[in-house]
Amino acid sequence: MRKNFFFLLFLLFTSAVIYGVFRFYEIPKSSVFSRAENAFRNGDIIFQTSTSGQSKAIQLATNSEYSHMGIIYIKDGQPVVYEAIQPVKLTPLNQWIERGKKNHYVVKRLKKASDILTEEKLEQMKVIGQKFSGKPYDLYFEWTDERIYCSELVWKIYKEALGIEIGALQLLSDFDLSNKAVKQKLAERYGNQIPMNEKVISPAAMFNSDLLETIYSHP
Repeated sequence: MRKNFFFLLFLLFTSAVIYGVFRFYEIPKSSVFSRAENAFRNGDIIFQTSTSGQSKAIQLATNSEYSHMGIIYIKDGQPVVYEAIQPVKLTPLNQWIERGKKNHYVVKRLKKASDILTEEKLEQMKVIGQKFSGKPYDLYFEWTDERIYCSELVWKIYKEALGIEIGALQLLSDFDLSNKAVKQKLAERYGNQIPMNEKVISPAAMFNSDLLETIYSHP
């Protein structure tokens, strides 16, 4: 009986030591994220692969991994994403990341942002962006302010507030529309009246802009 008692104590002690070692060397996911989010600034641009029904078509048409994006703002000390979904709104960064494919995202920043994105300019960006708040998502990718899609929102805020065009505007006809999935999505949206001459700004064009630099990628 005494041997069993000491053997049980030995097992409990060993288990406690092993648990303590693993806890010591484990890096909590939340702490990794906290270090990243603390590096983000007002005006940073964040990209992800959406899990929406149209994401695959956008990726194929633009030859890019990324199909959704938004602007990071720091609100009450916490990062949020101003994005065009349904409707245009602010979304807590954690929630935004969780909606993306495999939680992967990339954060980019305007080069020389410290000089360009002054408090005054950032406030101007927020004022410009506010006029889109609550507006419906634009399924038809029209170049109007009545409805708005993700890259259009970010592009117009930077253009109107700072006079900076991040990414070149294209026509719908400039994209690769040959894939079956793309054709199907176009047919769903437009029928036989596809607006080939519609002005479009894609997440890919903004992601590849030489005005931006990558500051963080996860994972």
